[in-house]
Amino acid sequence: MAAKDLPADEKEFMTLSQDEMEEMKTTFEAGNLEAVAKKLQEKLETLDKIQLHIAVTGEAGSGKSTFVNAIRGLGDEDAGAAKTGEVQTTMQPESYPHPTLPNVTIWDLPRIGTHKFKADEYLEQVSSQKYDFFIILTASWFTTHHTQLAQEIQKMKKRFYYVRTQVDFGLQAEQKSRPSTYKEEGILQKIRNDCIENLKREAGESFSQVFLISSCDLAKYDFHLLQQTLEDDLDVEKRHTFILALPNVSEQILEKKKAAFKREIWKLALLSGAISAVPVPGLSIIADIAILEVNMRRYCQAFGLDDAALCRLAQRVGKPVAELKSVIKAVPTASSINKEFVIRMLARPASLAVMIVEELLDLVPVAGPILSGGVSFGTTFYMLKRFLNDAAEDAHRVVQKALS
Repeated sequence: MAAKDLPADEKEFMTLSQDEMEEMKTTFEAGNLEAVAKKLQEKLETLDKIQLHIAVTGEAGSGKSTFVNAIRGLGDEDAGAAKTGEVQTTMQPESYPHPTLPNVTIWDLPRIGTHKFKADEYLEQVSSQKYDFFIILTASWFTTHHTQLAQEIQKMKKRFYYVRTQVDFGLQAEQKSRPSTYKEEGILQKIRNDCIENLKREAGESFSQVFLISSCDLAKYDFHLLQQTLEDDLDVEKRHTFILALPNVSEQILEKKKAAFKREIWKLALLSGAISAVPVPGLSIIADIAILEVNMRRYCQAFGLDDAALCRLAQRVGKPVAELKSVIKAVPTASSINKEFVIRMLARPASLAVMIVEELLDLVPVAGPILSGGVSFGTTFYMLKRFLNDAAEDAHRVVQKALS
């Protein structure tokens, strides 16, 4: 198959941007292959180190701590979880790192709604400038405390999002009190409309979006709409980090993670090809093994295919962890990915990898001299792409088993 016949999405993630292509071309034409490899490595490392700080605030009883845990894929009893049911008595934000991405931090801010609350002083006390955006929670009605805080956040040119939590409790109450007329969609729309009208009364402004969620089941209600809105509002690099940090609560999120990783593969393969062109004996194979090992493990961790994540999921859905592991067919769990595993994978026939190189030469023309060596680039590209597909399929099976 010629490169020009590849599907559009394949070309999208394999083609360099114009700026990157010119930068690579200039460096390569200078004859400095080490510099080519270094630039690629720096780009990849920069992407992994992008900081994302998410602030979560609300009044007492709004479910802040449970939400902080849920968006990190944790239950309230898991190690590293924010403590729930405790009333905060200090004005110090509490930081909670993502379980597998140390560059992502969720901040549980002090509660609002006290009689001494002043929005401008509150934001100064919680060091508001460091947060990328604010999620403002309530379990009932939005008040002047919420809207005053939002107005102060707007003055800082920061984004905020109104979230109505514990929607499942409201639905259960309605179903119990009005079983004959209960219609979930109608009740959800009424809750949403009431929140929007309430905000209009409190702030004197129109708000088109209030997100309804249950932290006990993020797969339901508006969490996906909230997630998509946050994605759209972030810049490209922070969006990538945000997607990888999402909890694996649905097949939709798994596909987003797969697409994000897929867009990285050509850079990793180019790095492998650039290193292979450097005339240092043994350097190429050492680099290939390291690139494959690190990124295969990343894929498994992001998809929840590691022992800790599987144990947490099993506890949350009330199923034996062995039952969840039984549907993992194509890839090992993250802890089993080591140099020996990668070497066994590399021992498989590489003819398809070489064919891939031939198809890619006109898609990444600036790297043609690097790709002409072929084996390192093609092998890395092919193995990462195949492993990513396999890991995503296993993750889908785990989610389906958990929800069944």
